[in-house]
Amino acid sequence: MKTVRTTGNIERVLLVGVGRKRAPRAPGLDVDAEPREPLAELEELARSAGAEVTGAVFQMREAPDPATIIGCGKLEEVKIEAKMRRAPLVVFDCNLTPGQQRNIERATDCRVIDRTQLILDIFARHARSREGQLQVELAQLNYMLPRLAGRGTELSRLGGGIGTRGPGEQKLETDRRRIRERVGKITHNIETLRRQRALRREARQSVPLGTVALVGYTNAGKSTLFNALSRADVVVSSKMFATLDPTVRAVRLPSNRRVLLTDTVGFIRDLPPGLIAAFRATLEEVQEAALILHVTDISSPYHAEQDTEVEKVLGDLGVADRPRLHVFNKTDRLAPEEVAALGQGSANGNVFVSAMTGAGFEKLLRRIDEAMPVDPVVRLDLRVPLSDGRTLALVHALGRVLHSEVRDSHMMLVAEVPESVARRLKLHDLRASA
Repeated sequence: MKTVRTTGNIERVLLVGVGRKRAPRAPGLDVDAEPREPLAELEELARSAGAEVTGAVFQMREAPDPATIIGCGKLEEVKIEAKMRRAPLVVFDCNLTPGQQRNIERATDCRVIDRTQLILDIFARHARSREGQLQVELAQLNYMLPRLAGRGTELSRLGGGIGTRGPGEQKLETDRRRIRERVGKITHNIETLRRQRALRREARQSVPLGTVALVGYTNAGKSTLFNALSRADVVVSSKMFATLDPTVRAVRLPSNRRVLLTDTVGFIRDLPPGLIAAFRATLEEVQEAALILHVTDISSPYHAEQDTEVEKVLGDLGVADRPRLHVFNKTDRLAPEEVAALGQGSANGNVFVSAMTGAGFEKLLRRIDEAMPVDPVVRLDLRVPLSDGRTLALVHALGRVLHSEVRDSHMMLVAEVPESVARRLKLHDLRASA
């Protein structure tokens, strides 16, 4: 049985990436420059899983090798590099078939995991609620099921380390039938939790409150923005996928309307389909939202590519045409001249904010107010008896009074109120206009 060396509780890992060569666009041009961003992201994922990244190997290929992805020559280099850096774990920045994983392990004499297994490990670390833990376990079991064939007693060495958290050694060593039974049981439990969540959602929808969902690439600052807008205390971390369980809080808009703000799991490129399916209950909050806030880390040099990945996931969820605001976060990390240039582009509907400093929040809340399709704000001219303190309090509490004066023992008000409140004030309404 191979041993796994660690530095304290931190496991040493070697990263391996594979890029595709492209044909030159014009005579004399070299192939595209080696893309470093994928491995930079993989390094951040590995650190989020609690690893110490000791080095990286990258290879450009015309096409992946069917048996080992990178070919025998490069495998020998990986083996030497891992031994030299004392890294017993090799992480590939792609998805490996069971056969490829076994071939690479035999050739390198190292434990090997792929990008999907690394992400699953991070999810297992951060799942806090019962629902989140069940969803992670379901995704892990579905991932491991086709990899049981041929592993035999090798599974006994998967008892610890990155990529092995969650179901645990005992579940992984059971046969396919036992795992399928466990998958069925977890699926049933998740469906029960989904029905309970649906009941809570119906209870919320009985009150005319719209839901605003925060979505975006992982580590875009969604939770920091959520906390700042709702005064909540959701865990904030620079590590990827710090938020797995959706959190809902009420937020009051400038019109005095209240909306429900939802923080959701971050997206990432090549998000495993099994994860999207397993976290279907969580992502339903996005599907039920009346308005989507797409949060982007404007300070990231790769934010355009990250936005493209978010758009793909939103398309998979069937919400690509949902009303949306694009919120560019982390403007505090930009130079003053860059922030000034961004202000010139705000006319296209984008909102630029800093969740850390609060810059741009006033405009963001105003834009949310304008874009919310649920319970729209209407303007009323009201004539309310001074003795009717309850109605006057209702207008001030749930609406925005633009003008007021006393005439003949009545309070004459011009106010903006939600449509649901306007229906309750119909007896006092002199005229109403959208």
